[in-house]
Amino acid sequence: MDLFDHSLQEQLSAEAPLAARMRPRTLDEIVGQEHILGPGTLLRRAIEADRLFSSIIFYGPPGTGKTTIARVIANQTQAEFVSLSAVLAGIPDLREIIKGAIERRRLYRRRTILFIDEVHRWNKAQQDALLPHVETGLLTLIGATTQNPYFDVIQALVSRSRIFELKPLSEEDILILLQRALADPERGYGKRNIHVDADALQHLAFMAGGDARSALNALELAVETTPPKDGQVHITLEIAAESIQKRALRYDKNEDAHYNTISAFIKSVRGSDPDAALYWLAKMLLAGEDPRFILRRLIILAGEDIGLADPQGLVVANAAAQAFEYIGMPEGIYPIVEATLYLATAPKSNSASAYFAAQEKIEAEGVGPVPLHLMDPSRDAKGFGHGAGYDYPHSHPEHWTPQQYLPDGVVGTQFYHPGEQGYEAQVAERVRRWREAQAKALEEKINSTKEKGKAT
Repeated sequence: MDLFDHSLQEQLSAEAPLAARMRPRTLDEIVGQEHILGPGTLLRRAIEADRLFSSIIFYGPPGTGKTTIARVIANQTQAEFVSLSAVLAGIPDLREIIKGAIERRRLYRRRTILFIDEVHRWNKAQQDALLPHVETGLLTLIGATTQNPYFDVIQALVSRSRIFELKPLSEEDILILLQRALADPERGYGKRNIHVDADALQHLAFMAGGDARSALNALELAVETTPPKDGQVHITLEIAAESIQKRALRYDKNEDAHYNTISAFIKSVRGSDPDAALYWLAKMLLAGEDPRFILRRLIILAGEDIGLADPQGLVVANAAAQAFEYIGMPEGIYPIVEATLYLATAPKSNSASAYFAAQEKIEAEGVGPVPLHLMDPSRDAKGFGHGAGYDYPHSHPEHWTPQQYLPDGVVGTQFYHPGEQGYEAQVAERVRRWREAQAKALEEKINSTKEKGKAT
């Protein structure tokens, strides 16, 4: 590094955002993540002893310390620490790192630790190129990702790494970081006359949503844009609210937060909790989720979880989808909410899953032949007797008559088990009477056939 490079580095460090300047440099400075970095934990022992030999992947939402932990490792290890951004770097950059790692190992017997930020952004070919060098131990990988590595990192790389999940920071954790930034004379605002009201600081910690970077950025914006009065910068609750404005929602349509939130929403509706359903619905809509995606899931739920307990559930869900297409947002939120509340408070039945029992039966045993009396008589009635013996239900008082509808080998099998909630309770009673009459008629038919056989 020449004089100009050194000067540039110093300038960049001095002008870096507060969140970058306040990044912890040692394990003791890291706040939160006690489950993986607390005293005596495996990862902490490995870092302190500089015995990080197996590759690791840090997985968690933004602002929770993935890159910070990697940099702490860089400060404490005797190995060569190399950093890449998966957004900017590719296979040519990896080749250069591998070349240098081979030389260090051959000449100095020195290990190489490779940190890849946003590792999930590398495609399969790029991750495959890394794999053999991780497998041989030439490179010790530290990957950082906001997306679930079990889905977005190749399985072979995951199986050779230890996964550490980082959690969103608590409000107390973020308060500690904010107070540290205000007190630090070198990297923070310790040399300046700044007073932040307690409720303002609490608001920043709350609205950050577990993201330390978001909180520190908001504090920096508040301090740097507030003119001093009598030599002091005074940050009130109003200024803090303007600086952070909106709580950061952990939600990305390609990440776990998306799937976890829609799962919580559907399970709340299925569990008949309208309050929880509205809460998760609000989170999705505020985060910019496609309302059509929510409506599609409600239509599915109406068939899967409401079913015949309230057949109107499917009608309401479908009507809400049609109404939304007609009026759009923001007024379109009303039919979505109406469908959500209707389904959450409706009686529940999952009896429609009876279909899968029939499917499993067919997959296991094959399809039985259609009984002769159920066959189409329009083409082969004369030649083969198709349709002969069919008893037309509408010719009977209740528009029903007991006769066989299943193949011979499946007669008596019950796939559908009606629930006892709402409208389906009435269905259950009808089905029970029909099945009893059908079983009785079938038994009489069998006995009659036996008697005829004896007579002959």
